[in-house]
Amino acid sequence: MKLTLGPLLYYWPRQATLDFYNRLADAPVDVIYLGETVCSRRHELRLADWLEIARMLAAAGKEVVLSSQVLVESASDLKTVVRIVEQGQFAVEANDMGAVRLLGAATHRRPWVAGPTLNVFNAATLGLLLDKGAQRWVIPFEMSRGQLEAIRAQLPTPPQIEALAYGRVPLAISARCFTARHFNLQKDTCAFRCIDFADGLPLATQDGQPFLTINGVQTQSARVHNLLAELPSLTGAGVTHLRVSPQGAHTLAVLELFRQTLDGRLTPAEAFAACRPLMPEEPCNGFWHGRPGLEQYVAG
Repeated sequence: MKLTLGPLLYYWPRQATLDFYNRLADAPVDVIYLGETVCSRRHELRLADWLEIARMLAAAGKEVVLSSQVLVESASDLKTVVRIVEQGQFAVEANDMGAVRLLGAATHRRPWVAGPTLNVFNAATLGLLLDKGAQRWVIPFEMSRGQLEAIRAQLPTPPQIEALAYGRVPLAISARCFTARHFNLQKDTCAFRCIDFADGLPLATQDGQPFLTINGVQTQSARVHNLLAELPSLTGAGVTHLRVSPQGAHTLAVLELFRQTLDGRLTPAEAFAACRPLMPEEPCNGFWHGRPGLEQYVAG
């Protein structure tokens, strides 16, 4: 089983982002996804910068994948997707069906990754993507083990399967920027306030309970989806790649815990216990068990 680092979902200052990826050159991770997937207004790094980081990480022996934007809203957004598809150096993660169309029609078609926001929930749709050249499928964040096993059983040759194993769950994306709205700003004059929140802006209920996390145009869970204790069931369900989503602190330490567990140096239970102090919020695993996502479920 391979360990992957998903694309950075938050907006960090340029130097902090560059320093983060420089440290990943020696990190115990096999695959690294790069690129802006949330908001095209975020401009600390441009595509040329992501490509430079990609070349540095590839030289360090990492498999690099460029991730496309989830919500393409303008002609300039589309031009960026086209440039990502046509760059020719690195594999691409398609996060909307426009990117799928471009990848499927590419003159020199190469294998690509079907991203989680394509929302594939049946074998027929997954089969269409595989016919278009997808070699890896990142399952939807809310997919359960039972749903995954049912789909996999219908495929004559299952693809590589990747699952989010650690990180806040992206629940929705909108044309409206909720961070800007929080500060009574318009989206086009947002002052890039999301750069002030390395792990997003927490939102609580009226009685003070953690509810959601605001990340610009993206809405995330408040709790952190953590499947460290579920590694045996992930393996049993055919998952080949485990995704860790970057967080504002301790990402490398979390990756190390996953690596030690995959290598048999820690039990899943030991690793999960060691991970708790590194998390920005309480854990949850409900989606994997077919339950409400915010639950932390322990099988009896």
